[in-house]
Amino acid sequence: MVSGHAQPATRDLQVSGRGLGVAGDHRGCSLSPSRLRLYGGDSLANGFPHGTSASLLEQKHEGRKKPPSRGGEFEETRELVELSAEVRPAEQSGAYVLAMMLKFDDRMNRELTGQFTDDESPEALSDELVEYGFVRPRDHHRLVDLIGQAMALCRQSRATVDEESSSSTAINRDRVISNLFDISGRNELPLIFVKGDCVGGVEDLKKLVENGVLKEWLADHQYDLVVIGGGSGGLAAAKDAAVAGKRVAVLDFVTPTPLGTTWGLGGTCVNVGCIPKKLMHCSSLLGKNLADARNFGWKYGDEVKHSWTDMVTAVQSHITALNWNYRVQLREKAVTYLNAFGTFVGSHSIKATDKRKKEQIITSDRFLIATGLRPRYLDVPGVKEYCITSDDIFSLPYCPGKTLCVGASYVSLECAGFLRGLGLDVTVMVRSILLRGFDQDMANRIGNHMQTVEGVRFIYQCIPTKIERFKDGQPGLLRVTAKKEDGEEVVDEYNTVLIAIGRDALTDALNLDKVGVQTNAKNKKIVCYSNEQSCTTPYIYAIGDVLDGGLELTPVAIKAGRLLVKRLFGLSSNLCEYHLVPTTVFTPLEYGCCGLSEEKAIEKYGENNIEMRILGFHLLGPNAGEITQGFAVGLKLKATKHDFDQLVGIHPTCAEVFTQLTVTKSSQQELKKTGC
Repeated sequence: MVSGHAQPATRDLQVSGRGLGVAGDHRGCSLSPSRLRLYGGDSLANGFPHGTSASLLEQKHEGRKKPPSRGGEFEETRELVELSAEVRPAEQSGAYVLAMMLKFDDRMNRELTGQFTDDESPEALSDELVEYGFVRPRDHHRLVDLIGQAMALCRQSRATVDEESSSSTAINRDRVISNLFDISGRNELPLIFVKGDCVGGVEDLKKLVENGVLKEWLADHQYDLVVIGGGSGGLAAAKDAAVAGKRVAVLDFVTPTPLGTTWGLGGTCVNVGCIPKKLMHCSSLLGKNLADARNFGWKYGDEVKHSWTDMVTAVQSHITALNWNYRVQLREKAVTYLNAFGTFVGSHSIKATDKRKKEQIITSDRFLIATGLRPRYLDVPGVKEYCITSDDIFSLPYCPGKTLCVGASYVSLECAGFLRGLGLDVTVMVRSILLRGFDQDMANRIGNHMQTVEGVRFIYQCIPTKIERFKDGQPGLLRVTAKKEDGEEVVDEYNTVLIAIGRDALTDALNLDKVGVQTNAKNKKIVCYSNEQSCTTPYIYAIGDVLDGGLELTPVAIKAGRLLVKRLFGLSSNLCEYHLVPTTVFTPLEYGCCGLSEEKAIEKYGENNIEMRILGFHLLGPNAGEITQGFAVGLKLKATKHDFDQLVGIHPTCAEVFTQLTVTKSSQQELKKTGC
């Protein structure tokens, strides 16, 4: 074990990739696999700057480089670990000793006199170690002396920090602790880190020791990081970890839909989400441009037809190219790719099963779960047998014809929008409100535009009760029986029924109970701290849609994955920010937003206090996504209404309206632009 206190000079301490560190009231330890910076430095990337002390437990391996000795200053505490190792492996006993020493050190920070109560004396600590079986009774007195010497070092560390706190190079200890809480997701001390992962406090560490998890944690494993899920977030994390020199594997397996649809590497966004959705949205807009072209002098024949199969072929060709590019990127970065389904079978180990049912056991220091979500199905007769979801629509080999979209989610409205733009008869069945969670004024404007301008039919306060196949074929004919809120029964026939009522995490199949990972009982998402670390299993992390409380957006998953890897491997301490994230709903008239909805703003600040500061940005119009991206930067930089007013607009554009906002909603004036 190495214990250090701050020195005026900057100095690096080289350590191996295995170990344990602690952070207390005036100090912290963030353990990176290759380097622990104890003194100096200008960030929390590789430990804490000067003004900080740290502790690290090294496993004993032949040929492994030992930390440089500093004139016997740390020999006492190193001897303590060697002594306890006679009874238990050093990684267990040493971890407990470090934790207990930290508890005493914390008390010493509060009482500069260094006086301890009876239950905090070296004798009491030694008794507890003997009671837990970490040290033999006959070594009790020797251990008391060593602990007393270690406490003296703690006092010296405290004095050094106090002395340096008056110098110009000293750091703010409150800021260090604040940053420590941020990157660990915890809010109390002491904090204990095992191989760079925060396990919590003393009691948390004791549980790991008692159930044998700590021993396995500190053992050698095949990989530094295994990513379960080959979507955008998981791939971004895997590639960045490999670039950092880590041993990385990616497991990706697509469970077929009830209709048998599967896809390649890249996750939902690339295969059955953002990319094909945007391409089909653009295809529908091209049809509108053709219709408008006649009014601007373009001459062409009377008949304009759209080929569904040609569009799907082009879309799938683009997706296949992206799948291949991902495979190439993983290979170039030496990331092991397994087209296999992963389930946990024990601490730090998973079973990977490929489509031929071939199994292999894989071990890793850490696991990142990035499995995303899958469409939710109604528990209604005939739904799984005859209906499709967004997992099927983008590779459907035949034109869907007259289509019923069940649900008021953004997926439902986006699909309804581009299908209608392609000339199909489309109906949307809504149980309650449109776009739950979005600004309801804007949501209703979207519905009104789709109904009055685009010609989409809406059935409100209605849910299906039965789906029957009336005729076979592609697309065939389905009879849908539904019931309205007032009890009225509605029966109609459609060629295709698309279910888009929400999405669920399929984490039960991962066997998370085996390793104690907590999930939200309602949505099965993984419960984590603010740093994406599982609240119950410290070596497991989650990002993307499967993270409970996160945002279900591809760019968020990518950003979270990349920042997580940087923190795990000592390259940064930045957390992913989950507020002021811009997004766009690609309905025929696009809806871009960033920040609070009107409902959330009123709930948080009150109805009379929301017309001065910019709390949210909302735009319904062409190319809303392109416009919102730029204005989101302004919100991140805390731009005010005055800043918007001072900005000179680009004319003629839709976005220039945000430089000319003069009508408030409370004034009830008509929002209508009548000139340039």
